[in-house]
This record gives sequence, C-alpha cells and structure tokens, in this order.
Amino acid sequence: MDERWPPLPYEPWRETCGALHLWCQILGKYRLAHAPWVNHSWHATLYVSPRGLTTGPVPDPAGAIALTLDLRDHLLVAEAASGAREEVPLGPMSVAAFLARARDAVGALGGTFAIHGRPNEIPDAVPFAEDLRPRPYDADAVERFHRALLSIEGVFQLFRTSFLGKVSPVHLFWGSFDLAVTRFSGRRAPPHPGGIPNLPDSVTREAYSHEVSSAGFWPGGNGMDAAFYSYAYPTPEAFARAPVTPAAATWNATLGEFLLPYEAVRTAEDPQATLLAFLESTYTAAAETAAWDRAALECARGVPRVPRAVG
Repeated sequence: MDERWPPLPYEPWRETCGALHLWCQILGKYRLAHAPWVNHSWHATLYVSPRGLTTGPVPDPAGAIALTLDLRDHLLVAEAASGAREEVPLGPMSVAAFLARARDAVGALGGTFAIHGRPNEIPDAVPFAEDLRPRPYDADAVERFHRALLSIEGVFQLFRTSFLGKVSPVHLFWGSFDLAVTRFSGRRAPPHPGGIPNLPDSVTREAYSHEVSSAGFWPGGNGMDAAFYSYAYPTPEAFARAPVTPAAATWNATLGEFLLPYEAVRTAEDPQATLLAFLESTYTAAAETAAWDRAALECARGVPRVPRAVG
C-alpha cells in the first residue's frame, strides 16, 4: 500500500484521538480569541502543515504568535514574530496539563492566553482545566494521522481549483475535528435550526448563512472508523437519491450526508482518483438537485503554471 495513505482504524487510537481533538480546540480557541471575525468562522480554523497542525500567525497584542502541534517530532511549538520559540513535548498527559503548558508557552513569548475554557461541539463537555483524566499518546497513530491529512489536504486543494465561485480554504474545524472544503452557490440559505452541543446558535447560523455543498474528512468516533463526508445545506429533496461514486459511498440518513470510508480510499488502486470521484460526484448531486448555476460557477481543474483562460 502507498505509505501516503496509511491504515487508520479508529478504535486502537480512540483515546489519543480524543486528546488530540481537545488539544486542537485549545489551540483554535487561542486563535479565536485574537483574530477578527471572518465569514463562516474561517478565522478560527487550523491548517495542515508538513509538520502537523498550525494556527498560522495569530495577531496577539504582543505581536504575531503561531502555535503548532508538530506531529512528526511530537511537540507543541510556540513561535513569536521576534524569533523567540518555546517547545513543549507531547506525550501522555491530561487535558488540564496540556492547557497549562500551552498557556505557559504563550506567556513566555509575552502573549495573552485567555480563552473560553469549555470545549465546543462535544456533549457534556468538561472544562479543559478540570479535565484531569490521564490520556495516552500513541505516537505511531498520530504520525499516521498526519500522513493521511497531508494526502487528503492535497486532494481537497486540487478539488478546490475547479470552482470559480466562493469556496473556503481547506482547513480543520477543531470543534467537530474535521478537515473540510466548502463551495457556495451565492444564494442565501434559510436560518439554520442550530442545536449543536455547546455551540451558540448564532455561530451556527452565521456559518450556514448561504447555500453550500461541503465535503470533508473525519478521523472517526461514535462507532465509526475514519470517513469522508459530503452534504448540502439546505438539503435538496432529491439529494439522497442522486447517483454518486465510488460504489463504497453510501447515504447516511441519520447524519443527512454521503459517507465514504477512508479504508475504501486507502486500499483503492488510485486513492487520489477515488477520492476525487467522491468529491466531484457528491458536489454534482448537490448542485444539480439544488439548481445551482453551474456554468457560471465551475471551471476546469487547475494545473501548475497555467492561468485561467479569460473570455
């Protein structure tokens, strides 16, 4: 198998994945606390990097600070515009211990670490500072997860190039812990009903203010292994019945979205082509059943060094 698409069964690293999710929430909340609001909460997300997951530069009053979970050398790295740098080893620890170490690292750089202290989008969330339960750290699983993210991010970026309309960056939403890319029709959407655990409805409604076709990757949970998803909001009546590929893709009525197991992509003869087929076919299903203006919104897939044709 291609090492760029490593095995990622959820259950063996479930506890580590849960800890990593909460650590990402802490980093994301630091960015959220300082970055000006951008449509659909794009100012709060994390990005995949060759080393791991990063906030990118955060406009702290002390000067720009970036926080990175280095998933290769297993470090929390805090870097300031001044060139100062703090490193914290990653390993078995409680969420409260990670919070304290992240706060100390930012403070050592002169930054201000004041975040909302409760996780978002998690039912019965325990405040970070009160989460004292020891958590394991499976370094091998973390490295495999990072390799998978790098491969997936590359395919998402390629998929993103064939759309002329408004399209999101490829970024990781730390609330739900999914890597996502979203296309917009340009039309307003009806108010979202909200109701996501530990997330203000005002945030959800702003995020879904406009009609979308969204796809992403989730590492697993709630009895499911890692999977790709694709949904539309609002959901067209015929969306669930639309033909999509590959054959392993199915409609999940409970979630209201198409799912494709990561394992089906990883073990395919051509993982990139298999994932692209899922992304393109589910977007087509959303665009066709919701009557998007596809001629105005779509273009050929981008290639290096070739500008878009004009006129």
